[in-house]
This record gives sequence, structure tokens and C-alpha cells, in this order.
Amino acid sequence: MQQLQEESPCSRDDALPWRESQVSAQCADKLEQWPRDPELQHSDIKEEDQEEETGINSNPPDVTQVGGKHPIAPDGGWGWVVLVATMFVLSMTTGFPSCIGIFYNDLQMEFSASNTETSWVMAIMVSAMYAGGILCSVLVEHYGCRVTVIVGGLLSGLSMAASSLARTIGEIYITSAITGLGFCLSFQPSVTIIGHYFVCRRVFANAISTTGTAVGLSIIPLISNALLRWFGLRGSYLILGGVLLNCCVCGAIMRPVAPRPKQSKISEKNNSISPQQVERGLKDRISTALLRFVAFLHKHMAFDLLASNVRYRCFCVNVALIVIGLSVPLIYLVPYAVLYNISADNAALLMSVLGFVNIAVRPAAAVILGLPRFRGSIVLVFVFCSASLTGGLSNCICAASASFGALLTYVVIIGMSMSVTASLMFTVLMDLVELSRFPSAFGLLCLFKSIALLVGPPLAGMLVDLTGQYSYVFYASGVCVCAASLYLMGFFFFMDRKEDRERKRSLKKASENCQTPFVKLSPDCHDALPGNDL
Repeated sequence: MQQLQEESPCSRDDALPWRESQVSAQCADKLEQWPRDPELQHSDIKEEDQEEETGINSNPPDVTQVGGKHPIAPDGGWGWVVLVATMFVLSMTTGFPSCIGIFYNDLQMEFSASNTETSWVMAIMVSAMYAGGILCSVLVEHYGCRVTVIVGGLLSGLSMAASSLARTIGEIYITSAITGLGFCLSFQPSVTIIGHYFVCRRVFANAISTTGTAVGLSIIPLISNALLRWFGLRGSYLILGGVLLNCCVCGAIMRPVAPRPKQSKISEKNNSISPQQVERGLKDRISTALLRFVAFLHKHMAFDLLASNVRYRCFCVNVALIVIGLSVPLIYLVPYAVLYNISADNAALLMSVLGFVNIAVRPAAAVILGLPRFRGSIVLVFVFCSASLTGGLSNCICAASASFGALLTYVVIIGMSMSVTASLMFTVLMDLVELSRFPSAFGLLCLFKSIALLVGPPLAGMLVDLTGQYSYVFYASGVCVCAASLYLMGFFFFMDRKEDRERKRSLKKASENCQTPFVKLSPDCHDALPGNDL
């Protein structure tokens, strides 16, 4: 018995702690089963050896563990540092495209480009930032959030610095696409890792991290305007490229909660095709590739939901139109203000006011709309549509008057509209699809947004070239947003009414079936029942 006790995995120092005089019940059970099940002699030892090989036990000091094996989110500690790093990344990536309007006139003069050609710079950058979601998810799955953020910081910083050496507008298109892809690889993993570090405080952490976008909208236009005045267009691009390299520093801070374990051989066998199946011929190879491609799309893109979920399909199409109407006017706000004798400093101040409004409204909207009375309520869809409708109508204010007071009013209203719509977009999407399909549904929604942002600015630039006025862009954007908001609101209203009628009809039919007796006795059977002869 002593020999078994010395060889038992329960007596090891890294197993359950116990004294010589007090043995735990779990170890006692294992000691009793020791002669019967010889596989128990090496099971725990193999598990510990695998953990030493994969490095599971070498966790960061802030990681909390259950039983020393399964890491959980610390909800604090190093997570607060990661949260600050995420705010910096969001301010430098999602807030940066807003300053393209500051360089709009200088890009036109530097490369002798038209409005249509210049508008492609913003369109390509923002479209690449959303369209790279699939590549980003694959990189995060294989290499983790830290490596992906560092790679994104390198791409965005080096490509922005390379823009200072561009000689044609076509080269600016290429560097803008690489910069947008770097933005995507930086901000999406930054948001993802917040969910790894916070569980109980996840709502609070996400609300705080999104203020980084608002801070970027407030500060970056002012910095860009100052750099443009002191160093010119090319010097500003070079300095901003160096600023974007700080995303690599933020990515280095985002250490994983626990090192990624190696994939087991069982899962590889289930997800891969055996060599015998691959060697059957060309048809099997093609079918295997198609099956893997379909599985990849099903995991990262929710194309099947477009056919099965009517609400999701309507939401994606109309959100793309809303994004066009709310983002495109901001590209032409600065040149529109400068055209009507507003100084460049005041024009940049308008973009900063837009960011300050987002800083004030987004946390308040998150707190109010996160109350229990709004959870799971269809009212959120109508609040989303009402906010976007208000933003669309505010474009008429900007188009009717070009005074600083009118533009300031427009910026405040559209800033509030953007804050509410951004706060509710993910919540509404979670109500439309299952939570397990949310990542793929969000990826497909980002694809719709990228297509809209790729097409919208060039069409607006073409409209300016044809008419010679910026006001038509604001009118067209307002019509696009209002039409999409009204259609989305009406669609969800009639769909709810239809489902309510079907629910009432089914309840009525069920109640009628309950009132009808299931078995009807014939008179003869009724007379033959016991007790009827009395």
C-alpha cells in the first residue's frame, strides 16, 4: 500500500495538497481504483506532461485559475492596462479616417485630382478597414490578438509613412488600402481581447473602450490641422505614420490571458480529410475544397442567414444605406466650410465638436438603453431608426445654410444621432440572430458596410463634379438615410403585427382543441359503464 501511495498521482506535490494524516476523498477513491484500472497510473502524469509541453502552467501573474488548470477572466488587474491600450488603438484607428477631410483640398492640389478621384482615398481606406474582418478573424484564431495587433500597427504606420513618398493619386490608393487593412487588424482584436479579460465588468469595459473612438474624433482633426499648417501634406503623413506605429506598443501590452494550447489530434482528425479520401481523384479534391470553403464561410460569414432570416437581411441592407448617409457628408464638411469663407481652424473645430458630442452621448446612451426595461425589447429597433432618421434630417440644415452656427448645430445633431445608432447597432443585431452566430453575422454586416463605404464617397464626388456644389451631397445623403430608416421601421412594425396575429391564431386554435373532448362514447358503451345499472 505504501508503494502504491508513493507512485500514485495523488501523492505528487503538484496534485491536490494533503497531509500525511489527512487524505482527501478524491485521492482515496483513486487509490481504491488503482489495482483495477491500470490506465489511471499514467493518465494524470500524461496530462501534466502535456501541460508542461504546451506551457499551460506558465500563466501571467494576473490570471486567476480554477484548480490551477482552467484560466478565467481576471476582471481587473492587468485587464485595466489592456483596456487603456484598447482605447489608444481605437482612437488611432477608427478615429483616424475622420481627418481625411482635413487633407481633402491639399490632396486635390497636390495631385491635380477631381472630387471623384480624391473621394476614393477615403472610400478605399474605410472599406478596407471593414472588409478585412475575415482575414483578421483567421489571424486571431491562429496567432492570437497580440500578434495580430502588432502586425496591424506595422502595416498602418509604414503604409501611412509611405504615402508621403507617393507621386500619383494611384499610389495613394494603394497605401490607403494597406492602411485600412492595418486599421482592421488593430482595432478588431483589441475589442476581442476585452472579452477575454472582463466577464462581470464586460459591459462597463466595452462602454469605456468605445470612448477611444470619440477621443480620436476629437483630437486627431486638430492635430492633423496643426501638422498640415506646419509641415505640409507629406510631412503630416510621415508624422502620422510614426504615430500609428504606437499601435505596436499597445499590442505588445495585450498579453493573452493564457497561452494557447496545442490542438488535439482528435480534433484534427475530425476536421481534416484522411489521405485515402484525398487520393480518390480530382472530383474528391474539388468537393473537399468546396466543403472546406463552405465551412469557412459558415464560420466567418453568415450567408445562410440572408436566405433564412428576413429581419437580418433587411437590417443589413438598410444599415448599409444608413452608413452611407451618415458618413459621406462628414468627408465634405471641411471643404464645404472652407468654400464659404470659414477658416481652416474653425472647420477642424467642427470635427472636434463631433468627437466631444460622441464622448458625452455614447456613455449616457449605453447606460440608459442598458436598463432592464429595454433588454430584449423591440423598442430598441425603433429607437435605432428614430436616431438615424434624425441624423438624415439634419443634413438638410447643413445644405440650407453654410454659416458657422448652422454647421455647428448640424454637427451636434448628427453627433448625437451617430452615438445612439452606434450604441444600438450591436444590440439590435444580437436580438436578430442567435448568439452563437453573432460573429459571423457581424462579419457579413461589416462586408455590407465596406461595400457601401466603397461606393458612396465616389458617387458623392461625381455629384459634386457634375453640379459644382456640395449642398446636393447633403440632400442626397439625407434622402438615403431617411428612406432606409422609414423602411426599416415600417418593416419591423408590420413583421411584429404579423407575428402577433399568428401567435393569437395559434393560441385560439390550441384553446379550441382543449375544449373539444378527445374521446366520444357511444350510447351502448355509456350504458355498459360500471354503475349505470343502478
